[in-house]
Amino acid sequence: MKIIISGGGSGGHIFPAIAIANALKEKGVKDILFVGANGKIEMEKVPNAGYEIVGLNISGFHRRQMSRNLKFPFKLIGSLLKAKKIIDKFNPDVVVGVGGFASGPMLKLAQWKGIPTLIQEQNSYPGITNKLLAGKADRICVAYDHMDSFFKEEKILLTGNPVRKDLTNVEELRSEAYTHFDLDQNKKTLFIFGGSLGARSINNAIYNSRDVIKRFDNIQLIWQVGKLYHDEFKNSELAQCPHVKILPFIDRMDLAYSAADVIICRAGALTISELAIVGKPAIFIPSPNVAEDHQTKNAKALSEKDAALLIRDDEAKEKVIPTAIKLLEDKETQRSLSFNLKALAKPEAREAIANEVLKLVKS
Repeated sequence: MKIIISGGGSGGHIFPAIAIANALKEKGVKDILFVGANGKIEMEKVPNAGYEIVGLNISGFHRRQMSRNLKFPFKLIGSLLKAKKIIDKFNPDVVVGVGGFASGPMLKLAQWKGIPTLIQEQNSYPGITNKLLAGKADRICVAYDHMDSFFKEEKILLTGNPVRKDLTNVEELRSEAYTHFDLDQNKKTLFIFGGSLGARSINNAIYNSRDVIKRFDNIQLIWQVGKLYHDEFKNSELAQCPHVKILPFIDRMDLAYSAADVIICRAGALTISELAIVGKPAIFIPSPNVAEDHQTKNAKALSEKDAALLIRDDEAKEKVIPTAIKLLEDKETQRSLSFNLKALAKPEAREAIANEVLKLVKS
């Protein structure tokens, strides 16, 4: 069996792709090839996970800066030609698309050649690439209900988003987590992150509440500011507080989740799926700068089920720390949010998607 997994551009696309690959590997598939976009996160993360990856010279279509699209047709044609060479050489049984720039050319070529294709859609509102490819896809694995308004109902399977296996037992890691982050076991822990690069509005919201944070020294913070903003905050007032840990990046997210009592973060599909597995009370601040405002739709789908709290990005400066402190002091609401969120978890998503891929191989 030979499987191509294509897509990326962000951790929200590539980490589910790696989880699917790991599940396929566990089921005996040995030949797995990733196809990503040159210069994007997948070109680093996939080899680190032990898989081969080939890069396409492809980028997204810029809706706000149309002048940046002058090279887009040439990049698309070049990527389609390279995708054809990759498919001819590798001869895959199935091509899996996880969204992102590279999945478009790869799945389109596979569909033209009659090779079965599977789409894994992470969000409650699908990206334009997946919507364009869905018509000829054989299977579409989704993480949210009511996706039949975007895709043909007979092709949809509600699997949830695939996440790493190491998140299923984070509560057992609590002691290790306190040691890893040099935390006080007698204090409540607030974990804040905005993705690997960081989120400026979240960082500004936290720093805007520095006087409150300094005063509440019975609460400790793990604050991942992101690689882009670490130099800006590493010598700030908050960095001098012993109960505030400012980090550029966190490799051991399982330990960070384990230590946290409350989490503040964006509302990307992968983050939501991980939080559902670990069952931690969360305050979502959706990014307003994503396609079709899909993070707000993701967060609303949870807040309407009392599974999370939602704060708009433009209200974060005033509301996020007061809301977090109130939640940290309210055990009953914490338990309720955790229970409702965990009820939405789909821990077997990676296996379910891998099984669907294998069914397409057999067909």
